[in-house]
Amino acid sequence: MRNQVFMVIVATLFGVQLSYGQFLNRERLANLETFDSRPTSWGYFLGFNNYDFNFDYDREFQSDNTDVIVESQPGFNVGLIGDLRINKYLNLRLEPGIYFTQRNLTFPRIEEEADYFRAVKSTYVHLPLLLKISTKRLNNFKPFVLAGIAKSINLGSNETNPEDNYFGQFRMRRNTNYYELGFGIDFYLYYFKFSPSIRGVFATSDELVQDKNPLSPWTSNIASMKTRGVFINFTFQ
Repeated sequence: MRNQVFMVIVATLFGVQLSYGQFLNRERLANLETFDSRPTSWGYFLGFNNYDFNFDYDREFQSDNTDVIVESQPGFNVGLIGDLRINKYLNLRLEPGIYFTQRNLTFPRIEEEADYFRAVKSTYVHLPLLLKISTKRLNNFKPFVLAGIAKSINLGSNETNPEDNYFGQFRMRRNTNYYELGFGIDFYLYYFKFSPSIRGVFATSDELVQDKNPLSPWTSNIASMKTRGVFINFTFQ
């Protein structure tokens, strides 16, 4: 969570600094005046992510010191943007991207040093469909909020791997559904529109593949495991 808080603070300060610079600009020349009247527009984004897991536990198997400890690692994302204008304040956006991340899991129930740690590396093909709700344009910037649904394909899920944690393989579902919420600011520069944004993503489906042994010390006490995360994207259109 420390990394997520840090990323939120950095994004907020960045947006505030750019907004303040816009207000201090005495010329107030309007850049890209007709940009928002286009029916469609295209672009790309670069950014950072911080994925975490939210665990729910089975009370039948839960006891003291059994919660899985998650250490989040910052990741990187890149993708494309397709934007469809609905009206002056609403846009429908498709933002397919590739997201690289790692989460380190520690299982306190296990005493053997070689077995209580799992490095979960994931490469997601992330496919969100978002509704962008904007305010009225103010000089050369315009705040907005985002909300929508998404589906991801985890290329490193190990879902079909016959080997489980007893062979050192932590397995996850390949396909996951999410909902997303976020906000950002459009900055109209001389040649292009630049839009930093921050959003939270929350999985709605269980991603854990249980070990074959119903008494597995790695998975038996876990009722569900769902991804949550923070994305910071820098969009260029």
